[in-house]
Amino acid sequence: MSREKIVIRDNATLRAQYNSLQAGDVVLGRLRLRESEEPILLDLTARGVHLIPSGLSQLASRSKTFQAALFSRFMLPHTKQIHALHDLIEAIPDYRKNSITEVITKLDRKNAGMGVHLWRSVEEVFNHASLGNLPFPFVLQPFEPDCRDIRVVFLGDYIEAYWRHNPYSFRNNLHQGGQSKPCELTKEQIKLCRQVMERGQFPYGHIDLLINEEGRCFLGEINLRGGIKGAKISQEKYLEKMEAIHQLLLTQLMD
Repeated sequence: MSREKIVIRDNATLRAQYNSLQAGDVVLGRLRLRESEEPILLDLTARGVHLIPSGLSQLASRSKTFQAALFSRFMLPHTKQIHALHDLIEAIPDYRKNSITEVITKLDRKNAGMGVHLWRSVEEVFNHASLGNLPFPFVLQPFEPDCRDIRVVFLGDYIEAYWRHNPYSFRNNLHQGGQSKPCELTKEQIKLCRQVMERGQFPYGHIDLLINEEGRCFLGEINLRGGIKGAKISQEKYLEKMEAIHQLLLTQLMD
């Protein structure tokens, strides 16, 4: 006789029942994991345990370098994941060949603009990294000085977007002094958001879009959760919509 599916709703219960979970069981909600514990997501998925949100989206939310691998075709050309000095050595001629001078780096697990640095060249990045002043891994990207930044809150059929701009810093994060203003997304921008979410198995997300000087749109990064400062939606309504998506996905799995 088949046993009833188990639905895990908190970390404590997951840890207590981790080794007894079977294919078809469900873990509902983001897992609170230390970096060294992240293989748990792979193990659960390999065993046929359903994760809501998906294990792939949870991993991508935690690592900017993983996002650079997963979403490379949606990001600025020449965006690279840097894991070691050898990766930087390979990037130097590529950037020079394409006349790219100023670059930015994004530290892997830093948010709110705290891990973003501006450099005059990849050579400068290499010098600091080789002297131990820049920890691996990180994302390397061309610097777009006149780009525009859009934050998109994507919750099922609820989509809200707003510009973020800081006249005194290239960091547009609202926590770094940026200002915001509501904006309308184009069909192409909405399509890009949906493509990114589908590739990363995101049921919802906070998506940062970068619009360059030529008007082309690229993915900056994506996260399952993020600050909603600057958004119209309230924290209460935000959590309500997120929970509704969780319940819908759970119902679909249990049918």
